[in-house]
Amino acid sequence: MALHNDWFVSGWEHVLPRQALALTMLMGTAAQPGFTGSLDDLLQEVCDGHWDMIGGDLDGALTFTWHGEEWDYEEAPEGREACEANRWKKFAAMLRAAGYPVPTTVRDLADLYLTWGLARRHETPQGTRWAMPTVLPLPGDLLPLDTELTQRLDEIRRIMRTGPLVDHLIDDLGEPQEFLTSLDRLAGATGQDVNDLRLALAELVQSHDAKILRGQEPAGPERLEPHHRFRLIMDWAHFHETRIEFGPAGDEAQRTTAQAPRAASTPPLRPAD
Repeated sequence: MALHNDWFVSGWEHVLPRQALALTMLMGTAAQPGFTGSLDDLLQEVCDGHWDMIGGDLDGALTFTWHGEEWDYEEAPEGREACEANRWKKFAAMLRAAGYPVPTTVRDLADLYLTWGLARRHETPQGTRWAMPTVLPLPGDLLPLDTELTQRLDEIRRIMRTGPLVDHLIDDLGEPQEFLTSLDRLAGATGQDVNDLRLALAELVQSHDAKILRGQEPAGPERLEPHHRFRLIMDWAHFHETRIEFGPAGDEAQRTTAQAPRAASTPPLRPAD
């Protein structure tokens, strides 16, 4: 099963019901070369038509919580049913405000994916073909998100964009105060695309964690050619003051700037007993 590289960065998992992750994996797999058919056909092919993670099949009901999991009453003292009802109330209001129908099944959500452009489907002489865009539309481009959720998704994207670059600067280079480099060099060191690195550098500059100089003049990341040499000057004191680090007690803290997944897979699917 294939998961779209942009899924976690886009933030859709924080907006849609739980089954959205599995649906995205199913669509991502359907979009791979060589597959032709419906999502039902693919579900039948890979797991005999039943996948617990997606709620059984495409007609399974959408939920915001997994009914089999132990409930954390400290985190959500209102209980599972009240929490589920509240999530549905907010979700339904958001979709209705944007003029979209409220999905109740995975199949309904799949139709919304097509409407939103998260996936595309077209008929060929060989049968139905699926595709997904390289960059997914963002939830805030299609839905009226509240301020808290908007800020949360912005922060998640900022962390994921800067993660590989920051990891390189800290783990590989030992937090240099400044050094001479280029987008090409950083791409080779981090495995990132040059355009992703531009975004990461822009995030660091906008957060006042870094400055970029070409000669003695400030330079904007968007104007840098891949081969351009520039001096990256880091303010590590500011960086660490404005980042929250977390980790198990007694263990080395895990930075919130962890690299965004480039691809993901799920364990082999097994039909229900």
